[in-house]
Amino acid sequence: QVQLVESGGGLVQAGDSLRLSCAASGRPFNWLNMAWFRQAPGKERESVATISSSGRSAGYADSVKGRFTISRDNAKNTVYLQMNSLKPEDTAVYYCAAATDIVYNYWGQGTRVTVSS
Repeated sequence: QVQLVESGGGLVQAGDSLRLSCAASGRPFNWLNMAWFRQAPGKERESVATISSSGRSAGYADSVKGRFTISRDNAKNTVYLQMNSLKPEDTAVYYCAAATDIVYNYWGQGTRVTVSS
């Protein structure tokens, strides 16, 4: 089992920045591919950013490219999502997810991000 605990959400204004953190436990962190997903009100959950177990490879949704950066610190068992130039449409509950292979089958409880215009 993998336990994931997110933190760092909040209420910000458009153009502001936030950094989300996700602390993992239960499995060797450097075995895990990690990702951030989000779910806005009335919408399906969508992938925002992914990062490989080594941290060498990352991917982003088109809607956040150039604004968000995913990173990880394997010594601290933590993955981060740096969010810059936030927009009202980034408002959502953000979830951290972990995968031991290609399926994200471990999820955190979510942290809410609200961006006001």
